[in-house]
Amino acid sequence: MTYGTDALGALADPTRREIFERIAERPQAVGELAAGLPVSRPAVSQHLKVLKEAGLVRDQAVGNRRVYRLDPHGLEELRTYLESFWSRALASFQAVVEQANPQEEQ
Repeated sequence: MTYGTDALGALADPTRREIFERIAERPQAVGELAAGLPVSRPAVSQHLKVLKEAGLVRDQAVGNRRVYRLDPHGLEELRTYLESFWSRALASFQAVVEQANPQEEQ
């Protein structure tokens, strides 16, 4: 799998997506994230592990806590993957328009 598809798989889970969106607002530790979710702290840790393996978040030790933030490199990989669909869609649209309206030859 590519980084893009790994990231999509990681974000397929609604709880994981919620965690990702909260980290996008600001870096947070596991305890902060768990406080606002209907899952246990160990479950949040497991979700963070999946997000980290997918390259979407990274962590940093701050005292005795680990603070999670978005990983710009992984986000760029995901963005590139998604933009490839946009580019292909635009190219396909252009081809259809050009076939429907061929310019007259001079």
